[in-house]
Amino acid sequence: MSRNIAMIGREQGADVYPSRVYAEARILERKDPVVYSPWTAESPLSKAQSEFYDRNGYLFLDNFFDFDELSRYQTEARKLQREAASSEGDEIIREPGGKEVRSVFAVHRSHPEFQELSRHPRLLAIVEYLLGSETYIHQSRINYKPGFSGKEFYWHSDFETWHVEDGMPRMRALSCSIALEDNYAFNGPLMLVPGSHKEFVSCIGQTPENHFKDSLRKQEYGVPDPDSLTRLVEKGGIDMPAGKAGSVVLFDCNIMHGSNSNITPMPRSNIFMVYNSIENRVGSPYSGQEPRPEYIATRKQLP
Repeated sequence: MSRNIAMIGREQGADVYPSRVYAEARILERKDPVVYSPWTAESPLSKAQSEFYDRNGYLFLDNFFDFDELSRYQTEARKLQREAASSEGDEIIREPGGKEVRSVFAVHRSHPEFQELSRHPRLLAIVEYLLGSETYIHQSRINYKPGFSGKEFYWHSDFETWHVEDGMPRMRALSCSIALEDNYAFNGPLMLVPGSHKEFVSCIGQTPENHFKDSLRKQEYGVPDPDSLTRLVEKGGIDMPAGKAGSVVLFDCNIMHGSNSNITPMPRSNIFMVYNSIENRVGSPYSGQEPRPEYIATRKQLP
């Protein structure tokens, strides 16, 4: 067993989701709710939508943003992509084996348009309903998947990484993916395993020091083993909630997801905003290592 075991009993309490500590993969039962608020007629989601999210771990909201809002975000994202191409900033992640921009992190801190987006009233109402409290942005980024060269994102549970490497105690966070271009079944859209959020895959392999420097380009630790992934897919299948630019996918922090590479001419880029409950703030990483940088995992709150 690795250094994770030494963290049991620390400030956040016992580690109920141990990962990267055992010699073999394990599947553990989820110990946290999925929807943290009781549904009422005043809730920002319909009862059917709330039940769908609870059961499947995600929700697709078509045409969430109007043309004017979407145009502003598209313009800012394209400008950011051009600037990032010649920048050496730490928050700029490049494709594995290449120089193309893969992701730009902490966009809610560095760009007013995206800071405003992170506080969008309609979006925030849904997020805070699902998480049952006020929230803050744990992580934000834009993922660029240009035509012909955009690489895949391998299957993973975000919570596994946020728990082990950031110190997020419980499953009380979610991601919001906003499509900046039309997402098709053939240009590397988000793929999700419905129902997989109800189980936690405890991965194998001790986390290397400064793992984030490589994992943001290509993740090799904190990914499910083939047997566990096969079991989850046989049980829940694979959904691809692809839609037009301006659509939104909300997905639970623990749902298994990934995306294929893009070998089509159609680019695909998405804004990701990760919301965490203020009652679930990160602490010391469960790996026992130094926390990842602020631009990856927020510890200091915006004013």
